[in-house]
Amino acid sequence: MIFLICGSAVVAVARHVRRVNSVAVPAKSQWPPCAGDATFGIIMAIFNAPTKEYAGYIFDLDGTLAHSMPVHYQAWLRAITPFGATMSEDLFYSLGGLPTPRIIELLNERCGTSMDPDLVADQKEAFYVEGITTMQTIEEVAEFARRVVARAKVAIASGGTLPVVERTLAAIGFKDFFPVILTSEQVERGKPFPDMFLEAARRMQVEPKSCLVIEDSVAGIKAAEAAGMDHVLVGRP
Repeated sequence: MIFLICGSAVVAVARHVRRVNSVAVPAKSQWPPCAGDATFGIIMAIFNAPTKEYAGYIFDLDGTLAHSMPVHYQAWLRAITPFGATMSEDLFYSLGGLPTPRIIELLNERCGTSMDPDLVADQKEAFYVEGITTMQTIEEVAEFARRVVARAKVAIASGGTLPVVERTLAAIGFKDFFPVILTSEQVERGKPFPDMFLEAARRMQVEPKSCLVIEDSVAGIKAAEAAGMDHVLVGRP
């Protein structure tokens, strides 16, 4: 059961999930059609800043600090459409946290295509980089980051790769803002395992229990819980 803040109300959303490479993803019966309409959306408050203070703040990047998910989604469509595959926006968001090659494997299974996971992943990332110039912050989260950096330590923990993460941070005006940047290739296990958040805490020299994780994905929230850290869920803009 996942609790999402919608304005002042709290909505409990039951999700049917299965495990793929230790990452929770919706069961196939719950996936939107490969080329179908968006069928389930939730209107959420984007971000409610916590009143409790922490010694360390760990931010996810895509969909949390950077309003980059629409750019990622368009990059996905450009990369997979030539092969006869596509995905609805809801399916795209439901697969958040999975490695790009694994998503391509799932799309092959779902859409009956035979895309090469590594080659298409590289193409997708190239399309994403082309769109970075149009990117903006999620301002509520960005303003919170600017506020807490004056009194606490801050870090980025992203499932992306370091070169792309650094380019995204530069594009949204956060170059050199975060002394600690953790990306997928720097840890053995990505989200929903706690490795990335625990390593970020270690590099910040802050106890995990004194950290707050700011995330937009189920995998990220699970990773924060596994690390013994408090967390805040950022809604879709």
